[in-house]
Amino acid sequence: MEKERVVVISGPSGSGKTTILKNILGDFPKLQFSVSATTRPKRPHETEGIDYYFISKELFQHKIKNNDFIEYEEVYANILYGTLWSEIRRLNVAHFCPVLDIDVAGAVSIKRIYKENAFLIFIDPGSPETLKERLINRKTEDEESIKMRLGKAAKEMKLADKFDHVVQNINLAEAVEKTKMLIKGFLE
Repeated sequence: MEKERVVVISGPSGSGKTTILKNILGDFPKLQFSVSATTRPKRPHETEGIDYYFISKELFQHKIKNNDFIEYEEVYANILYGTLWSEIRRLNVAHFCPVLDIDVAGAVSIKRIYKENAFLIFIDPGSPETLKERLINRKTEDEESIKMRLGKAAKEMKLADKFDHVVQNINLAEAVEKTKMLIKGFLE
């Protein structure tokens, strides 16, 4: 059976991938956000089942053993993220094209599985300084976490060539328009 198509938006933490995604979803009735699972604590502005499925590390490990994930990564020490097969099936049955907002390594894994049916867009923050400023302004990370995320971002930037397209997010409105154009081309 041919796999359904998926769109993946990825990039370093703080690159603006989630903001871009929220700005484009309403323009594509066929696209539906695929909710990822994570073991990290819920932030005050987040909603269970809308932003993430917040689960314990034990349950996450159980789901790994049951092959419930298409992809999963320990993105930060003791913090796991993953895409559930059940979430993709739920969207496919409803005739939606899932759009994933996931980490860079997870995106590369999706491409290995879905091949040409996966459309990967890498969001490039423009510079390490811009990325640091965004992480600070989010006010969700302490200094150690920011340092860790910046170190990871340097490694993730080296994987941009594994993606179908790279969108620079220096100007949010331009990045949103470029992303819309790319997705429109893929879906048509």
